[in-house]
Amino acid sequence: MEVVAAAVGALVTTTSQLLCSCVSSKTNTTFNLHSNLAAVEEEMKSLTDPAEKEGKEIRPQVVTWLKDVETLQPRVNAIQEQMVNNKRPSRCFLNCRKRDRASREVEETLKEIKRLLLVAASFDSGVVCLTRVPRAVECIPGPSIQGQTTASKKLDEIRKALDDGFKRIGIWGLGGVGKTTLVKNLNNQLREASTQPFGIVIWATVSKNLVIKNVQKQIAKRLNLVEEMDEDVQRMAIRLYERLEKEEKYLLILDDVWEKIDLHTLGVPVPEVHKGCKILLTSRLMEVCRTMTTDLDIKVEVLNDVEAWQLFCHKAGDVADLEEIKPLAEAIVKECCRLPLAIITVGAAMRKKTKVELWRHALKELQRSVPSIGGIEVEVYKPLKLSYDSLQGNNIKSCFLYCCLFPEDFHIDIKKLVQYWRAEGLIDVGQNWANMDEGISLIENLKDSCLLEEGHYLDTVKMHDVVRDVAIWISSSSEDGCKSLVRSGIGLSEISAEEFSNSNSLDRVSFMDNNITRLPDCMIQCSKASTLLLQGNNALDTVPEKFLQGFEALKVLDLSGTSIRSLPHIPLQLRDLRVLLLCYCRNLEELPSLGTLTKLRELDLGSTSIANLPRGIENLSELRILNLAYTEKLKSIQPGIISKLSCLESLSMQRCGFRFRVKGEEDGQATFEELKSSFNRLHYLNISLNGIPWDKAEDLSWINRISELELRFLRQPQGSCCLLTIINKRCSFEGLNLSSSQEWIGWFWRNSSSLKLIQCTGLDEMLEDFIESDASFAGL
Repeated sequence: MEVVAAAVGALVTTTSQLLCSCVSSKTNTTFNLHSNLAAVEEEMKSLTDPAEKEGKEIRPQVVTWLKDVETLQPRVNAIQEQMVNNKRPSRCFLNCRKRDRASREVEETLKEIKRLLLVAASFDSGVVCLTRVPRAVECIPGPSIQGQTTASKKLDEIRKALDDGFKRIGIWGLGGVGKTTLVKNLNNQLREASTQPFGIVIWATVSKNLVIKNVQKQIAKRLNLVEEMDEDVQRMAIRLYERLEKEEKYLLILDDVWEKIDLHTLGVPVPEVHKGCKILLTSRLMEVCRTMTTDLDIKVEVLNDVEAWQLFCHKAGDVADLEEIKPLAEAIVKECCRLPLAIITVGAAMRKKTKVELWRHALKELQRSVPSIGGIEVEVYKPLKLSYDSLQGNNIKSCFLYCCLFPEDFHIDIKKLVQYWRAEGLIDVGQNWANMDEGISLIENLKDSCLLEEGHYLDTVKMHDVVRDVAIWISSSSEDGCKSLVRSGIGLSEISAEEFSNSNSLDRVSFMDNNITRLPDCMIQCSKASTLLLQGNNALDTVPEKFLQGFEALKVLDLSGTSIRSLPHIPLQLRDLRVLLLCYCRNLEELPSLGTLTKLRELDLGSTSIANLPRGIENLSELRILNLAYTEKLKSIQPGIISKLSCLESLSMQRCGFRFRVKGEEDGQATFEELKSSFNRLHYLNISLNGIPWDKAEDLSWINRISELELRFLRQPQGSCCLLTIINKRCSFEGLNLSSSQEWIGWFWRNSSSLKLIQCTGLDEMLEDFIESDASFAGL
């Protein structure tokens, strides 16, 4: 819009100069031109003012108008030049013809300006400027409540409460009743509103174990505030407060609140001070609404009988209406207490099951399975457990219960989850440890049963918090041999020995994503535990040896993302350890000998500060996956170590400080040649080398056996690198001199399904040689 103002300003200024220099007998024309130009100037000021506002853009109509202004400008310039050449009064009076011609030019200019003035008069701020960017309301995916009378009425009630001026509104009700779904529909309805009542709507999920910093991060992200390094809660609160004060009207939605939140600590101006602020929260507890001093509390009721039956039929399918099954189905719906989450879960579990016996058994299980806890748990757990009981297949129940080890509202990385399942022996890995097929199949089965949900991020899943509570409740008993101690993501600063009461019966232990600074310096007797998750405790810098001695049956030990500098001497008792994860332990500089961990199959040392491989690593004859990515301080690997890892399937050394030596280099370091013994088993290889590791006569067919290959060659004498990447025969070269590589590069042309050359030199020479030879792009 600055361009518009500049162009019109120039036009007005130039034409005004003409009026001052031109002496014409047509005084009326001069007067009209003066007044009309003044009107254009005033009009454009009213148009350009709103365009100065943040987030505004020019609409196409104004762009066209601007072009007309620019077209007129040369005509004005020509008149100005003529008048400058005839600026003396005596000369002007003696050249009447020139004077009259100039007068007509001015008159025609006046007419065009009047036209532009009329067009500009049709503009308003809505025409000149596009809508605010970004959108005031972001779409939040979730199920629709269309057709649900009860929920729709409740949604109308909430909308009316917002319009009536209530500042703090509490939405409360039983877990799984649909509070979050209802508020998601409210959010999306506001997004589609023709008149937007709020400048911005902010959504933040709070969860059972309140962590103020996590809620602050969600609000900051919505406001496009960049998180500062090492920023504490108080500093973040100040920045949030200052930013929110600038919003004229906003709505803050706090979902799943379990306890009072101090808005000042959070950094949110209270509605009593900021008149444009409104807070809407959801909770299972009326007491939370009271402590948050809500102005209006709206209870979300369960479905009516008709809606409950319709929802169940939608999930279970037409089978629910079969004559012999319908009475049982109706009884099951009744047992679900009209709770939407329970109906959805049970309905999905019974979908397309046509045997009456299965329905009769399901109803019987619902009627007699009474949990040992009351209140909400009794209303929700009993129907939800049916989905768990209905799971069919090898170890799928144990796989499901494993998911509750992660914190509430945690987006579980699918690859990581399958990694754990493999280590525990819950899925059959066959000949390929990295095979994900069975794990993906199990995850899809759990999602189809509504026991897992799609995560917000790519390749992640999550558990509904009620479903997770049920899983923890099941895991708290010894049922199915999966008794677990789950203390993940609850803000613990230390672990007391008392946490491990009856520890000998525990199968899995999770203290991940806490603020733990130290572990008990005593032996915790967990002789059955197969999994110990301690990752994400950033302040944890020491692992006492006594603490680990009691975990003699461990198969999974995850210490990723901690501040440990070393590990204690891994006791001989950890003979069953399959997976040892130490990635992102950036202070980790050394490891004890790992030679006794003969069953270890996955070792992750990525992004650590190790300078040497741990002693005894060559004895890990069952090791399948070794991650050394981003170990920039690792400069030395003794020859013969990698070649002794006879089962290695994946070797990742991206951005590693070590480069494999090539033929002719004998400096006591590992060479590319010794890797060849692993080529029959490797599926993934990412390494750096001191040069090109093969010559024209070499057989490169081993490359076809590797699913993903990334090699970085150091180019001598320049010292720069070239990169070769092959993923399922899709080949990419970057920074390679093609003319000097003609002796061996032809193999890649013949065996690649696609070819990409990036910043390569010598293409002309390579093509000339290609034409003269018998080479071909047969597979391209």
